[in-house]
Amino acid sequence: MPVIFLRDIASGLDQLEPARQVVDGQQRIRTLLGFVSHSLLPDFDERDDFTVRRSHNSEISGKRFDELSEEIRHRILNYEFSVDVFRSDTDDREILQIFARMNATGVKLKPQELRNAEFIGEFKALMYRLAAEQLPRWREWGIFSEQDIARMEEVELTSEIALLMVRGSLSGRDQKALNTIYRTNEESFAKGKEVARRFRFVMDSVDEKFGDVLSDTAFARKALTYPLLAAIYDLHYGIGSELAKARPKRIPATKLRWITQAGRDIKDQEAPEELLEQISRRTTHPATRAALVEFITTPP
Repeated sequence: MPVIFLRDIASGLDQLEPARQVVDGQQRIRTLLGFVSHSLLPDFDERDDFTVRRSHNSEISGKRFDELSEEIRHRILNYEFSVDVFRSDTDDREILQIFARMNATGVKLKPQELRNAEFIGEFKALMYRLAAEQLPRWREWGIFSEQDIARMEEVELTSEIALLMVRGSLSGRDQKALNTIYRTNEESFAKGKEVARRFRFVMDSVDEKFGDVLSDTAFARKALTYPLLAAIYDLHYGIGSELAKARPKRIPATKLRWITQAGRDIKDQEAPEELLEQISRRTTHPATRAALVEFITTPP
């Protein structure tokens, strides 16, 4: 849990007990207190209510604090917060200056980082789980740097492939559509089991067939990994196919050889000039992605 900032309140003749003011972290404290007992917050309202979701912990989801085991309740009550305390003579102006300096070196949050902060439900939990399962491959293939992973870019790509499966069509990097699929599948994600099964199969297929050579092709560029995964998904299942359990199709050897060659041709600037021009302008545009998938899946 992030650090909580407090400020000592100077003792007065009418106040014989020490007290502290919450400078930053009030919502975190209220949420915890409200979960333990509503009576700890005299002004408790619905914004302070908190329920553990199944996607976070299936064992205790939906349970109130007094319904938890004694061991878990003790763990919650004994949790130690990281706290910084300002002296009582620190005035508001100084505190504002401190926070301004802390935030001055920050970087603008990316859309996936904002989704991470906003959503907590079933779709989000599945996307983060699937992306984390593939961490060794993201690294081995050289697609994402450690900085990219720290900023959740591999989660965004995983989410884009899930969006492709659910929508049944290719799209550009559509942040609005990603926000929508996260939002509409907060409480439940009925297609999650099949999406997860297909995503894992596609990743296994790419690793088995191209893992050793992927870094030698253009598909190791993170902007071009989406068209490759979309093409492999199309060849195995078909873009637009119903999300019901189905046996993946086998990819012919001629197409497998062509996919590797296509990746090398793009890298070496030997692909069709029109396609190379599209890639140079904007790799995440819907038309560019569609052209790339067609090029990858159609041997000459």
